[in-house]
Amino acid sequence: MKRTKKMHGWLMGGGAILCLLFTVCAAVSVGSADVTGFQVWKVLIAKLGWGGAEGPDESTVAIVWELRLPRVLLAALVGAMLAAAGTVYQGVLRNPLADPFILGVSSGSAMGAALFLLTGLETTVSQVWGMPVFAFFGAILAFSLVIRLGSTKAGMLPESLILSGVVVQAFFAAALSFILSLVPQEMPRIHLWMLGSFALRQWEHVEVAFPLMLVGLAVCCFFARELNLFSLGDRPALHLGVRVRAVRLILLVCASLLTAAAVALAGMIGFVGLVVPHAVRMLIGGDHRVLLPASALVGGVFLVWADVLARVILNPAELPIGVITALAGAPFFAGILRKHLRRYGG
Repeated sequence: MKRTKKMHGWLMGGGAILCLLFTVCAAVSVGSADVTGFQVWKVLIAKLGWGGAEGPDESTVAIVWELRLPRVLLAALVGAMLAAAGTVYQGVLRNPLADPFILGVSSGSAMGAALFLLTGLETTVSQVWGMPVFAFFGAILAFSLVIRLGSTKAGMLPESLILSGVVVQAFFAAALSFILSLVPQEMPRIHLWMLGSFALRQWEHVEVAFPLMLVGLAVCCFFARELNLFSLGDRPALHLGVRVRAVRLILLVCASLLTAAAVALAGMIGFVGLVVPHAVRMLIGGDHRVLLPASALVGGVFLVWADVLARVILNPAELPIGVITALAGAPFFAGILRKHLRRYGG
């Protein structure tokens, strides 16, 4: 039985990786300029130095390598970060409705990133590295407020954390709007970024996202066993040898780092951390040793296709990707909420 489950997990993982590779290739092929999948592979092979004498023309190389591929890869990395963060929040807080966007962590990250832009530090500090740092401090501040509001002397109350997140999100959204009203010349740029976008993203953004995603996901996967034990409650987990407070702090900091990096690089993109972990959990179960990496892979696939839709629906105009994910995630959130309420006789 265990061997069958393990084989099933490997097959699911292999299928998810192949699906991600196909998704990246297909997404790079979509756009106003006609580029076929064969041309995409031809450019990749040429860039890797495996091509023959006849390579792709320069315009195709520029479209694929300089414009589309960094955008698609960044979408995959951001999707992986948000899905992994949502999985961790749900596991640690034992709340199926936990999500970086709903908990207000995304709003806190946006506040930190906006302050970085508005203080003019981007002229003296590298924006692609400086903004994630400011976003991370904003995320930590927001989540600390959520924990403070949703806790009592008896400890954290998972049911109240969502309401605390709504309050914190509303506060940071209002504060951010107030700041933007003081600097109206920056409003168009920051407003579009707040709704989420991968436009004009380059390889330097991918170079920042990849190590942050890799380190954050690796740490979370290292504590996958502890995440499984958290589902039993703090006291049983403590009796089974889990250092509850220390492990919880590490996991929440990692989830906040993943969220902050995603927001700093792509703006506020909601519901990925809610929809993807639930969908994956329904397919493969709740073992975080498999759920975490699988959610990251599926999150990458989900956000790449969401970005494709954002590009083609109003072509040549472009929708903010946050609109696409909200349209998909809001009904999903409502369904989970109703199911959660029925469980308690609502």
